[in-house]
This record gives sequence, structure tokens and C-alpha cells, in this order.
Amino acid sequence: MNLLAAEPNEQLAQISNYLIYSAMAVYVLAFVAYCAEWTFGSRSKVARTAAALTGKSGETAVPAQGAEISVRVKSSQGGTAVLDKPATATPKIVTRSGTGKRGDLPDGPGAAAGDEQGDMYGRIAVSLTVLSFLLHFGGVLTRSLSVRRAPWGNMYEFSTAFSMVAVAAFLGFLLARKNVRWIGLPLVTAVLLDLGLAVTVLYTDSDQLVPALHSYWLWIHVSLAIICGALLYLGFVGSVLYLFRDAYETHLLAGRKPGRVRTSIMERLPSAGSLDKFAYRINATVFPFWTFTIVAGAIWAGDAWGRYWGWDPKEVWSFITWVAYACYLHARATAGWKGRKAAYLAILAFACYLFNYYGVNIFFNGKHSYAGI
Repeated sequence: MNLLAAEPNEQLAQISNYLIYSAMAVYVLAFVAYCAEWTFGSRSKVARTAAALTGKSGETAVPAQGAEISVRVKSSQGGTAVLDKPATATPKIVTRSGTGKRGDLPDGPGAAAGDEQGDMYGRIAVSLTVLSFLLHFGGVLTRSLSVRRAPWGNMYEFSTAFSMVAVAAFLGFLLARKNVRWIGLPLVTAVLLDLGLAVTVLYTDSDQLVPALHSYWLWIHVSLAIICGALLYLGFVGSVLYLFRDAYETHLLAGRKPGRVRTSIMERLPSAGSLDKFAYRINATVFPFWTFTIVAGAIWAGDAWGRYWGWDPKEVWSFITWVAYACYLHARATAGWKGRKAAYLAILAFACYLFNYYGVNIFFNGKHSYAGI
């Protein structure tokens, strides 16, 4: 029996739909929990960044590396002795990768959940994210089993797989004990938007592919495009939040006092320097894989259509995306572009990826049009 020509299993396809809808319901609960974490989780520590910038705070100061501290020790005779000893515990300080005028700033206390209440909401949110991811994964897997092929043969399948990989990357960072819980709220928001668009506008019935897509390159080329895009999205989030946090730090440095709500939200984030570095590391790591994705697509085009490059709209915008990220990395390495200018370039580059993802399939006709919307 030819598996490629097999009829879709409608029962599995229906189970896939139920699992995707269930995942969306749990993502909504996770969204509420993340909102609670951001709203209530760091109000007791909102002055930390202001203290680092102005030197004024009601909190206990922590000595710098190598400084001596006085320790009072009660002796057995009832007296006390004062001992001077080097400080052994120092806070983790992150250097801002901008102009350097602000010196060293600590990450916002909310970046790792903040107080006990914030940690509780954060743990609930992450637990719900894990549950929704498992349902999401089940939906993608059963869709694949229903057609016995890779589950990214059209825009609906690509979208569900894309958001699933983005959540998997976030959970992977958490498993590696990276302090990225601050990504949770924007990530779950984007996943809900992506899945909502997928099940309404982009939904396509489970079916087999056109002959041109019956290739092992479907597993290599398209899966790499999904993985790269999901990781680039995390870098995009880092760049966007960097702009907000950088403006907040500039506001404090100018001696102005932000509102309570803005302060509470901004203190949930790492420092601007940490966000800038996070976005750069992800984009620099993904860029070689995006390069190979384009090369793999060209090789597949040679096998399927007899030419490696034909300036198809999808090929053109894949190349434009590559150029945009190349400019971002080149500007940082040679011109020293860091901070806001680099963030704008990174956001522009991801906008090119998004247009290649949605816009090309919707607004242009080409050899990739059979992927459908």
C-alpha cells in the first residue's frame, strides 16, 4: 500500500482538532496566571532599579565584590566582638551593553518571579503552560498520524507546529534553569493569537500533499524553517521588551518618577543590558540554521522543479529575511550597533520573516501557493 496516497484518517484528524482546542483553553488559563504574576508578583520590590541608578533606597545595601563587612559575634562570656571579613555572597550584576552611562544594573526582581506571591503565580502559570504544551503536541502528532506525513504541509499545520516549537523552546530554557519566565506572558499571548488565526482563517481539512511535496526535504527544509522562526520570535520578544525597559531606565536616570503600574510591570523584566544580550545571542545562534534552511530549499527546488532559484515570492522574501538578519549581525560586529538601533534592526528582520510567513502566501501567487492558507 502506498502510504503517500492513503486516505486521511478522519477520526484522528477530529481528535487533533479537539486537542488543539483543549490546548487553547489551557493556554487561556496560563495567560490569566501570567497576568496575575505580572500584576501582583513584584510590588514589594519595585524600587530596585531606581536604587541602582540613583543610589537612594530604603533597602539594605549589598557590598560589592571584595568589600569587607563587619560581623557582630556574641561570645560565650556575654560580650560581643566585631570581625571584618570579605563578603562571600554578592549579587549577580549585569553590565548594560549600551553606551555604558548607566553603569551596572541588576536584573529586575520580578525577572525571577519576585516575592513569594509572584513565585506562586509564576509556578502555576508554568505548570499550565506545560499541560497546554502536551495537549498542543498531541494535536500536532495526531494530525500527522491522520495523514501519515509531516504535519506542516499547509498554513494551518505550519502555524500549529510553529507555536508548539516556540513553547517547547521556552520550556527548554526553563529546564536549563535559564531565567526566562518573563517571556511567558508575551509568548502565551502570541500562541493564542497564532492558534486562533489557525483554527479560523487558516484551517485546512486533513489531506494529502501535491506530488512536488512528496520528498524527504519536507522534513528537513520546512522543519528547520519552523524551528528557526520559533526561536527568532523569542529574540524578537527580547528586542521589543528591551525598548520598553531601556525607556524605563532612561526615565529613571533623568530623575523622573514613573507611575506605579509602569514600575511594577518594568520591574518584572531583566535589565535592558540583559535583554539586549539575550536577543543578540538567539539571533546570532539561529542565523546559520536559517542560512542552511534557504540552501536546503534551493536543493529541494532543484529536485522538484529543475532549477535551484527562480525568484519565486517565497524565495525572495526568505532571502530578504536573511539579508535583514545579516545586516543586524554585521552592524553589531563592525559598527558597534548595540541597544536601541540594534533592537530596531532585529524587529525589522523578524517583520520580514512574518511577512514571508503570512503575507507571501496570502497576497502573492507562486510555486509555493499550493501550501494554501
